[in-house]
Amino acid sequence: MKRSARLLVSAAALLLVGSAGRAADIIEGPTADYCRTVGTSNLVLTDNIADLKTQVVKLMDESVAVAKSPEWIHSSRPAFVWASEAKAYCGMAYGYLKTNYKDEDTLNKCECFHDRMVEYMN
Repeated sequence: MKRSARLLVSAAALLLVGSAGRAADIIEGPTADYCRTVGTSNLVLTDNIADLKTQVVKLMDESVAVAKSPEWIHSSRPAFVWASEAKAYCGMAYGYLKTNYKDEDTLNKCECFHDRMVEYMN
């Protein structure tokens, strides 16, 4: 009985130490550069708000079309996932632009996620 209790405690301790090690690696590990536009996107570099709105709406419309398409919804490729992310962030970016505020984070993500969507469609 004592032996199985010790084994159980040892196994639990190893599990906790192992889990803590993995969690720390996830938090402190290098982040994946899944976007070519990590940093400043072309959208952020656009100064004219009217042109920027047009570009963001174009990306958002393309993303919405892919997110609604049964072809991509049922595909084994993750285009639908990236389309869903792109439409959300492009929508947020457009919302900010309607108040003439250029939110760099949402613009970067809008372009990045749209680029990823297109990459998985080809």
